[in-house]
Amino acid sequence: MNIDFPYHFDGRGRSAATSDEEHIRDLVQQVLFTSPGERVNRPTFGSGLMQLVFAPNSEELATATQFLVQSALQQWLGDVIVVESVQVESREAELRVTVQYVIRRNQQRQVAQFARGV
Repeated sequence: MNIDFPYHFDGRGRSAATSDEEHIRDLVQQVLFTSPGERVNRPTFGSGLMQLVFAPNSEELATATQFLVQSALQQWLGDVIVVESVQVESREAELRVTVQYVIRRNQQRQVAQFARGV
């Protein structure tokens, strides 16, 4: 059983559970949108992606952001997934990230999209 993210209760009043595939997607989301220093016992956890929302858009920034995200995912989830591609788009006050990955355990390919507004 995997606890669903964000934490909430199900209809029976218990901690909500999720499938393995959804749990891995939740883990990817946590790596993407957690800033280093945000977690007390894991100060280097995260990608720092949210700090780049306010940086001026450029081709160089987009490329650097893709490498930053891909390396953070490999560092923190490399034993769970193989990252195939990362695409990052910043539009006004919204950040969109698309991650294509393969779950190591069952070789299942997944594409997950995440959006975060500021």
